[in-house]
Amino acid sequence: MRVTEQRQAVQFLVDGGLSVPRACALVQLPRSTFLYTAKPEDATALLAQIRELAARHPRYGYRRICVLLRRTTAVNEKRVRRLWHQHQLQVRRLARRRRSRTARPTRLEAAYPGHIWAYDFVEDALADGTPLRILTVMDEFTREGLALDVALTTSAERVIGVLRALVAQHGAPVYLRSDNGAEFVAIAVQGWLTQAGLQTLYIDPGKPWQNGKEERFNGTVRDECLNMHLFHSVAEACVRLGAFRAQYNQERPHSRLGYVTPLAFKTAWYQAQAKQQDPHIDT
Repeated sequence: MRVTEQRQAVQFLVDGGLSVPRACALVQLPRSTFLYTAKPEDATALLAQIRELAARHPRYGYRRICVLLRRTTAVNEKRVRRLWHQHQLQVRRLARRRRSRTARPTRLEAAYPGHIWAYDFVEDALADGTPLRILTVMDEFTREGLALDVALTTSAERVIGVLRALVAQHGAPVYLRSDNGAEFVAIAVQGWLTQAGLQTLYIDPGKPWQNGKEERFNGTVRDECLNMHLFHSVAEACVRLGAFRAQYNQERPHSRLGYVTPLAFKTAWYQAQAKQQDPHIDT
């Protein structure tokens, strides 16, 4: 019997003339439980925090908002969820086309940081309609956004320049995953990749899900940055996207990483590896 039903049973016996202690003993319900009266919840301060975070991150759901709250305040996720729904703060879902489910071949999965990078182009435009071509690069294992490079055109030379800078900063990955875009299969790019010792993983034409992690990263960039701002110049786009990449890597909780940030996930992974090699290391 649930507590609610027990309380109702005790109340029925009390209304029939039994004392509260006797009725509680018969129903086997602690008297303190029967006499307890829930106090009205004062969630003004918490709700204000939730609204402030929701305004700053309009595409976050209550789980990510709860993770951000817990960085400064002890809060129960169920309470956040209740307030989230009571005050209708849910993120509007975008309509998505249904795809038929078919068997998909297995693909090589990243096993450690720097194992597989993925890259692609995302299109946007300035306020005056001038097209923008944004080269995105991410680490598939840590989900770290390595580059959001903004320019008006695409070219093999641009791809090589961005990759060369990233390799100098992070070291070379083992594989690079991409679609078969002209910039990625160009002879100049192929020659540079061979010289740098990088292997390629090209997805099948017309099957973007084979580059799913990069597509997810691109979708987040569009949903939480490109769709939120109207750029008036290339310089402004560079600044906005640079700030977003820093926030994505250092502050944004990632659901696929257990709601930690990509950089925190990478740091924890390296610490765990060091601990395995030498159990006496204090991480």
